[in-house]
Amino acid sequence: MTKNILPPETETELLQRARAIAGLSLTALAAAQGEELPHDLRRNKGWVGQLIEATLGATAGSAPLPDFAAIGVELKTLPVDRRGLPRESTYVCTVPLETVGETWGSCWLRRKLARVLWLPIEADKDIPLGQRRVGSALLWSPSETEETMLRRDWEELMERVSLGELDQISAHHGEVLQIRPKAADSRSLRHAVDSNGEPTLTNPRGFYLRTTFTAAILRRHFVLPH
Repeated sequence: MTKNILPPETETELLQRARAIAGLSLTALAAAQGEELPHDLRRNKGWVGQLIEATLGATAGSAPLPDFAAIGVELKTLPVDRRGLPRESTYVCTVPLETVGETWGSCWLRRKLARVLWLPIEADKDIPLGQRRVGSALLWSPSETEETMLRRDWEELMERVSLGELDQISAHHGEVLQIRPKAADSRSLRHAVDSNGEPTLTNPRGFYLRTTFTAAILRRHFVLPH
């Protein structure tokens, strides 16, 4: 049974907890939480993130709040290769398909990325799941340049969503931010607006950070290859 760990009260306490698990294997973390290690992640894609959340005392769960709500910090685990570089894009939040007139200053994506604890996790396929280790944590807020890049992509993408051009957006659009389908299967549908301004149904979409963006964040703080 997963232990009930109280949430951290300060960023300093959160960082101390994250640094304390650096270098530990997922087997060790799972044992400490009383969790069973899954056979693989194909049917348990969110298991690693949930394990880290439980270990560090995250509280938000599926609620629309930062993972550490009391201190306003979001947790993002980063699957990395042997070089320490991200192996995949990073999911941030769902795309608001019916929102009209939302601004960058008030959008959920900006709030989610205002303060992030990045936690790299070994994810090479040739490393057995239980032997994969936790890396060094990084507490981050976007620089002025990074926020400008995020805002530009968000505004361009959301303009297309509001014009009913959602189906024309591919993962190639956006310099640092992209929109991709976010659903367990094609039967999952959400309300949206088509190009004529009429209500329609479509698959949910999510905002993802490109690996080039997250890799650049890691490179600025750690010694990593280019």
